[in-house]
Amino acid sequence: MRKPLNIPDKYKGKLKFLLFIVILSLLWLMGNFFHIDTEGIRRSLAHLPVFHRGILFILLYVIVSFFIWFSKDIFWVVGAVLFGAYTSALLVWIAEIINAFILFHLAHFLGRDFIKHYLSERYNKFDEKIGCFGFPWFFLLRAVPLIPYRFLDLGAGLTCLSFGRYLAAVIIGSPLKIFWVQYILAGVGESVFNNPAKLVEYFLSNRLLFNLSLIYLLLIGVIIWRLKVKFKG
Repeated sequence: MRKPLNIPDKYKGKLKFLLFIVILSLLWLMGNFFHIDTEGIRRSLAHLPVFHRGILFILLYVIVSFFIWFSKDIFWVVGAVLFGAYTSALLVWIAEIINAFILFHLAHFLGRDFIKHYLSERYNKFDEKIGCFGFPWFFLLRAVPLIPYRFLDLGAGLTCLSFGRYLAAVIIGSPLKIFWVQYILAGVGESVFNNPAKLVEYFLSNRLLFNLSLIYLLLIGVIIWRLKVKFKG
């Protein structure tokens, strides 16, 4: 009987991190080569009862967007068209919580050991700063369209940040960004991809939304500035 292959501990972290890079590379390639039939997804969901349609939407969102990262934007549009702003925001929020759980633990299991033991002292200091972040910072990073959720999920998993703290930021911080996007997409629809001028027209015809969005964008600018100050300090 063959003995199981014993891999020295000093190589396990490197092998897992290599596997992590391979997985990310494959996912990136799939996102560039696979085409998603937006109309087909919408037709498949449209004839179902609302409850079943919502459950299937969440499952498709989680599964497809895991393998094809940029499909997330398509699902946001499909959700807005099928369910409207409020329901689609709820469904996307639930799906993003599931995605955060999967991607955080994927990065933590495959990449954390390598990051912790093999990178330079400079990264270790950066890692400490991330770990010392208060909840408000993670809340803000989830609440504003500054860093894509996929990169936040994976990046958080590579740091010393606990999943409990990150999950709290995901649950409480994500709805602001998600609802803002879904509200706009529900008003503009699929034409946002084909005719970006429709988006401008929509903002100009909705002064309250325009003013609130302007405040929202100013908040993003403040966050960027504060992040720079924090990491230079």
